Amino acid sequence: MITNIPEVKMGIIAVSRDCFPITLSEARRGAVVKAFGKGLYECPVTVENECDAMKALEDVKKAGCNALVVFLGNFGPETPETLIAQKFEGPVMYTSAAEGDGDLINGRGDAYCGMLNCSYNLGMRHISAYIPDYPCVTAEEAARQIKEFFPVARAVLGVRNLKIITFGPRPQDFFACNAPIKGLYELGVEVEENSELDLLVSFKDHASDPRISEVCEDMANELGVCGNNYPKLLPRLAQFELTLLDWAENHKGARKYVAFADKCWPAFPKQFGFEPCYVNSRLASRGIPVSCEVDIYGALSEYIGSCITADAVTLLDINNSVPKSLFDREIAGKYDYKLTDTFMGFHCGNTPSCKMCSDRAVKYQLIQNRLLENGGEPDFTRGTLEGDIAASDITFYRLQCDSEGVLRSYIAQGEVLPVRTGSFGGIGIFAIPEMGRFYRHALIQQRFPHHGAVAFSHCGKTLFEVLKYLGVRNIEFNRPKGNLYPTENPFA
Repeated sequence: MITNIPEVKMGIIAVSRDCFPITLSEARRGAVVKAFGKGLYECPVTVENECDAMKALEDVKKAGCNALVVFLGNFGPETPETLIAQKFEGPVMYTSAAEGDGDLINGRGDAYCGMLNCSYNLGMRHISAYIPDYPCVTAEEAARQIKEFFPVARAVLGVRNLKIITFGPRPQDFFACNAPIKGLYELGVEVEENSELDLLVSFKDHASDPRISEVCEDMANELGVCGNNYPKLLPRLAQFELTLLDWAENHKGARKYVAFADKCWPAFPKQFGFEPCYVNSRLASRGIPVSCEVDIYGALSEYIGSCITADAVTLLDINNSVPKSLFDREIAGKYDYKLTDTFMGFHCGNTPSCKMCSDRAVKYQLIQNRLLENGGEPDFTRGTLEGDIAASDITFYRLQCDSEGVLRSYIAQGEVLPVRTGSFGGIGIFAIPEMGRFYRHALIQQRFPHHGAVAFSHCGKTLFEVLKYLGVRNIEFNRPKGNLYPTENPFA
């Protein structure tokens, strides 16, 4: 169950230009509220001037609203309507009323024109706001737009109230996971950086925690008989889970929500006695991302996806190509993809169990076992959750701050194919249209790291709007054939 994300309470405020009938705006607001149904607070104050705007803001604040729709029922007053967004602390959407019953004398509102001036004034005040693709609509269409705004608002509220807690510097030679934190502060995200020793001390303090047995039981139920390969390992994993949850609760400070970016190798397994991957997967299933390898922007990306979908997400390496023999045998002719449209997304075992095939199980980290245990009987390299990722629609994406301190991102929609990988770790065969070109001219060309966040649905439209709202200007996507990237050779 996702618990680490905001609950949105949306309000609607109607605005009216004083040379238009105020009743026109009020009636149109009422029609939107009726079309929406339950869950939208209707502010009784219709805003014609600045004093009205202050009264309306006071009213929605008392009602507990943390997101707003400003509705132009007619042309709208440019200054008061933009002051609402300037002084309101949450995300704001603007839309307006299309002409309705055919009366273009007393029933004409000119909101089509008013939205232009509204946008102009928002720009002059440097105010971010959400404006739908076509913001001059019927009541039913406005209600649908407001419902689409809910996950956008939830993500914006979450980011602005998020603290990312880190443990340890990046692993050696993993510069890809080390990025300027300047971009985090620009987004309103707080960061708390700690040492692995801080985490180890807290872990040891939880050695006799009375809650361990309860968490072990929950883990065993989740894994089932076939997935619980190391039952004697569960108490240590449960101890670590409680350590992270308590740290989150005790270190939120002024923030409401938490994500982690932890160093998970090479020292971690030796000192803690296990790999943390399964615990990471369990927290991710609750909307508390725990990114691997101190990937701060990976954790942020995951958290945004959790807010948008209200569902579990994961973080994977854009890892390896699909062998041609496997493609020819299992994919060609069955699915409408080229070999270069496919790749394998992998990580050691951090994907939530609810997003994996039924034969997933706690295993050991093969790569670390080779490195730290000389490939022998696994001991402290146990603790990964492994298996193929279940077939699903996906959105593969990342928000990153580059070496110049500029926020950039990418979004690509595709699917996990129902094809066995025959490999290890938490892994799946991903198919994204025109992935080969996207890989070369977006991911490589724009210097994105190897980690990508995965949401298990097609949520690119909402994610794009969230990133725009947050001020991200560079949003790349997997361009269709014929739509060339700037660096793509047109003569190739």
